Amino acid sequence: MLKENHKTKSVIEYLLNLQKRITENIENIDDRAKFTSDKWERDEGGGGESKILRNGKIFEQAGVNFSHVHGKSLPPSAIKTRPDLVDKEYEATGLSLVIHPQNPFVPTTHANLRFFSAQDRDNEPVWWFGGGFDLTPYYPFLDDVVFWHNNAYEACKGFSESYYPKFKAWCDEYFFLKHRNETRGVGGLFFDDFNELGFEKSLQFIQSVGDQFLNAYVPIVKKRMNHPFSQEQREFQLYRRGRYVEFNLLFDRGTLFGLQSGGRTESILMSLPPQVRWEYNWTPNENSLEKDLYDNYLKPRDWLG
Repeated sequence: MLKENHKTKSVIEYLLNLQKRITENIENIDDRAKFTSDKWERDEGGGGESKILRNGKIFEQAGVNFSHVHGKSLPPSAIKTRPDLVDKEYEATGLSLVIHPQNPFVPTTHANLRFFSAQDRDNEPVWWFGGGFDLTPYYPFLDDVVFWHNNAYEACKGFSESYYPKFKAWCDEYFFLKHRNETRGVGGLFFDDFNELGFEKSLQFIQSVGDQFLNAYVPIVKKRMNHPFSQEQREFQLYRRGRYVEFNLLFDRGTLFGLQSGGRTESILMSLPPQVRWEYNWTPNENSLEKDLYDNYLKPRDWLG
């Protein structure tokens, strides 16, 4: 049996509370649609609760999913840098969300917090955190992007001045579509294999990131959700959503972990947008808002100067 399960318990308590706060905030903003709860169990061990909002006034789809699973061997996506954990028992818990708005002037967002516990070849407990949050605008506003990154900085600054630039750069690198030579959006924070502060302080860092997410996203939504838009701009939003699909199916480690570990497919793929389109060899017009996105936002950049 795994040791030190009290660690997982304290993480679970925080993540369930965060799930509740996020879904309540999203419902209050939307003012029409409500989240439905879908609890599920996994054959190998564990389960979770997917909370899904669809066809809202502001949000076309939002999923805020909690999971707590355990098994006899970690899947390949989780042990890429930890070969000593091959065929070892593990326990994993996490909260993952993706929010797809109706209005193309409101950005899509993603956030994830996760905790793994296992035992190495010497039967010693091994644990680590991972996660972060990122923003994918379709018609970006510079002040929104700077505001987003200021909140990312605030999440990190009480722990180490090195964390924001380090995890910001990691986010830019991780959410990069190599086959398109562009970032998925304007980034944020991404980190993995995080345990350097000891458990209690590392958990506090995770809580700081989770708490800061709402501070970062909610004001942007409220600021842009009534922005008028054309059908052409809606079509562009659906086209750019295709990049989201490409990344999640080709590169995303969370998607791979869920599928490789026998997780619930519907919950894993809730991150995909309900409507999306592709167009062969599309390019933006010169001096257009769409060209501004491609030229000035879909590449790593120091947003805080």
